[in-house]
Amino acid sequence: MVEPQLVSNISDGKRATATKSPTFSPPEVSFLATEKKRISDGEGRPRVRKLNAYDRIAVGAVAGTHLMAMCAPFCFSWDAFWLTATLQLVTGLFGICFSYHRNLAHQSFKLLPKWLEYFFAYIGAHALQGDPLTWVSNHRFHHQYTDTERDPHSPIEGFWHSHMSWIFDSAMVREKCGKRDNVGDMKSQAFYRWLRRTYAFHPLGLALILYALGGLPYIVWGIGVRVVGVYHATWFVNSAAHIWGSRVWNTDDLSRNNWWVAVLTLGEGWHNNHHAFKYSARQGLEWWQIDMTWYAVRLLQAMGLAYDVKLPSKLQMQKLAMKDPNQ
Repeated sequence: MVEPQLVSNISDGKRATATKSPTFSPPEVSFLATEKKRISDGEGRPRVRKLNAYDRIAVGAVAGTHLMAMCAPFCFSWDAFWLTATLQLVTGLFGICFSYHRNLAHQSFKLLPKWLEYFFAYIGAHALQGDPLTWVSNHRFHHQYTDTERDPHSPIEGFWHSHMSWIFDSAMVREKCGKRDNVGDMKSQAFYRWLRRTYAFHPLGLALILYALGGLPYIVWGIGVRVVGVYHATWFVNSAAHIWGSRVWNTDDLSRNNWWVAVLTLGEGWHNNHHAFKYSARQGLEWWQIDMTWYAVRLLQAMGLAYDVKLPSKLQMQKLAMKDPNQ
């Protein structure tokens, strides 16, 4: 069952009402040309932005990790490199893709025992993309208002807005989407409330551990390089996977299946598949569409730790399949 906070039944094509701005039909219409038309019509002009305390923290985290990553060539070690590769896989795959996205945001599957759900969510906190409550709320808003004027991060407002600049404008998200009343299922759990209150201390604790283990190279690589890599991989789903790629399913948005984004994000780049079947634990629906996150779900399912794993039915796929795959 699709989560009620997001959309109504996906198979009937209904979604939350919001003014489309603009309508991209057919998909082959030049994205940049459409952007220019919106600007000439007086739409999409930059709003006056005032950074609040939350925005300043976000700017500091993103700028700080990028500066650290730029220092990586000057303090390289193979130990730091392999540590970073391992942590990037763990926090990106199991933290963001597996936990934040498919388990928490879409409830594509459930985990037992309950502490296992909390464990993976805690891993996600170390990706420095925000606490689970905030991340899931933003993502559910995105699916509720996909590629409309109320979408927190649609490329209809420009590539860089969808890729990263929306993160530094929390007031904009509130203005567009209202209160975070779409995560009641998580707010009712003390663990997620606690993690939200104490969020900043946990990545700091990891940084101290890394410094104790390997000094500055472990900080630069294990925090800077790793976090920046996971940042941009995740952000490409919001930006590139709504601009470039192929469309297989007749969804009312700009989502695309983008193979190189799928490689970077361990399966999240099959984004047209995802927007067609938001509840699906599997996003690489074809055998050749590599989806490492789905393989992780299947592994835990085989171990008896994941259950109620949701997949689209043949009837649902037939209803949304494009008659002309070139459209």
